[in-house]
Amino acid sequence: MPTPMDRHILWTPSPQRIRKSQMSLFQKKMAHKWGFGETNYSDLYRWSVDFPEVFWEELLDFYPVLYSGENRALEGKREKKGKGGKPSFLSYPWFPKVRLNFAQNLLIHGRNDAVAITCLHESGTTERTTYRELRTQVARLQSHLAPLIGKGDVVASYMPNRVETVTTMLAASALGGVFTSTSCDFGARGVIDRFEQVRPKVLVAAKAYTYRGKLFDLSEKISQIVSQIPSIQEVILVDFLDIGLDLHPEGLPSSTSFAHIMEKRKEETPFFVEMDFSSPLYIMYSSGTTGSPKCIVHSVGGTLLQHVKELGLHTDVTHEKGIMYFTTCGWMMWNWLVSSLFFGARVVLYEGHPATPTLMDFLELIDREKIHIFGTSPKFLKAIENDLGDNLGPSFDSLETILSTGAPLLREQFEYVYRAFKSDLLLGSICGGTDIISCFMLANPLLPVRSGQIQAPGLGMDIAAFDEEGRPVVGKRGELVCQTPFVSQPIGFLDDPQKSKFSKAYFESFPGVWHHGDFITLTEDLGVIVHGRSDTTLNPGGVRIGTAEIYRQTESLSYIEDSVCVGRPKGDDVQVVLFVQLKEGEPWDATRKKEIADLIRKNTSPRHVPEIIRPVCAIPYTHSGKKMEKAVAQLLCGEKLANRQAVSNPSCLEEYAALAKTRSLENST
Repeated sequence: MPTPMDRHILWTPSPQRIRKSQMSLFQKKMAHKWGFGETNYSDLYRWSVDFPEVFWEELLDFYPVLYSGENRALEGKREKKGKGGKPSFLSYPWFPKVRLNFAQNLLIHGRNDAVAITCLHESGTTERTTYRELRTQVARLQSHLAPLIGKGDVVASYMPNRVETVTTMLAASALGGVFTSTSCDFGARGVIDRFEQVRPKVLVAAKAYTYRGKLFDLSEKISQIVSQIPSIQEVILVDFLDIGLDLHPEGLPSSTSFAHIMEKRKEETPFFVEMDFSSPLYIMYSSGTTGSPKCIVHSVGGTLLQHVKELGLHTDVTHEKGIMYFTTCGWMMWNWLVSSLFFGARVVLYEGHPATPTLMDFLELIDREKIHIFGTSPKFLKAIENDLGDNLGPSFDSLETILSTGAPLLREQFEYVYRAFKSDLLLGSICGGTDIISCFMLANPLLPVRSGQIQAPGLGMDIAAFDEEGRPVVGKRGELVCQTPFVSQPIGFLDDPQKSKFSKAYFESFPGVWHHGDFITLTEDLGVIVHGRSDTTLNPGGVRIGTAEIYRQTESLSYIEDSVCVGRPKGDDVQVVLFVQLKEGEPWDATRKKEIADLIRKNTSPRHVPEIIRPVCAIPYTHSGKKMEKAVAQLLCGEKLANRQAVSNPSCLEEYAALAKTRSLENST
């Protein structure tokens, strides 16, 4: 059950902010047309999930989405205010008569002289690209790609967070192609595991990148990738560090310089191929720690409409604002961020390590670039707190929203943000995933922010918390489900024509209902508390425990840098194991072990106290910054990870594997 502290209000939007928000304008228009309250978000939300086809149709016309065809969300007739028949998740039924182009919608609204993309680099360099310049770049790359790329053909990107990556995505989608990407910190095997499944015709790749000031030459990795993916017919190399290119390296097919394409081509206006609403746009990947990554295919129209809703209504992005999300091109937050171009906004991309030269330098970018919406993760916020404490230098005058995702945002971190950044701020913890390339619950400019709680479900997302019998519960812990289809549901998995893998992934636990795999509590005021991934939920003695409850305690101890808590079978029960990464120079002894156990017992319950608590050198994370609880649990059970390339720091895995083979885990102090 939520505690009184969970419901503590940290921020309430001013009447002026509510009145000016796009969510308020949308609610008033819908309330007038459909007859519900103008000021209560729960009325708007309930209408959006009770009449989803009406909601998505209204959203499509509320924003200036460029499309052709009939704005009818689902086939068949419906009463003006009545429910249509519920479609199945196993088909993609949305807007069968609508045609549009994703790139056109992202490029059409920005003013020619307005900045579209700002590229920031850890070295301190800044590059700005206007909407006119971005359209020109897209037109020239599109012209170069046109002989090879048509409807449904794949363009793959192995790139850092740069304007060239955005240009590549837009040029591919302008032609009706499909875009897929990984970040440069992936090894060759990890890239091959992904790209060989999607069979790209073109690979756009960086010659090199830097991280913490160190240069990483990708030439050898690119050669390995191309040699093992025969579908690649051309490689376009990007030398944004200006270190020099060999366009005919051994083992590569026809290679071209991105800069040469921009210089040689003279086109200034792109053309756009209309696509069905349900045509493929992006191929995203599951983490792949237990086998080859699953290739998740997302639609042109569903991605656009969902992102427009989330960025416009829930995040209040407009052409006057700058938005930055600290992400790589291998995380869905990159795709989400880039969709801000639809509003003519300034999209700020950061490439490199945020503490190079210092974390304070990174935070000062928010003031310098006049960023209004800043996105990050709980892990990064914790790093700021550990390194800088409450005395942050910037004024954050422009900053109006901070977004956080990748893991549950702990109650103490909510309070830290309001203490250290500024008090007049919407802190939006958001939760969704690569599976839906969007969110189930997220920020809301109409509602207060409560400590430890996501503000509300997203419009049109019919979520619930199911108990083990598949019954919806409020105020109790349950499995996050979505009860009716939504536009950003995947088209399906690649090479899964009967949708057997797709069905097994999301509908095996609760037939006909999307089971997302998060462990949550829904509150009576529409708030959501996330307890962690349900596939790593601890269950000692039959009591379900979310790992976020453990981390809330370990995060408060000054000598702990990080921690990971997992369960492993022990007879007919589950043994809870807590690994802690100590800060540099901090000692470990029985006193500290007892202090951790006592703190967990005091602030949670005796059931929460791990049976084993021991130090480790490091905690494994994915490339998108997510703590890999499931991977640690598998290693402790003696299982092998099939795809170590999914781990950003794979060297730390050896310690966990070694512990599984010895008695040192049980005997540790």
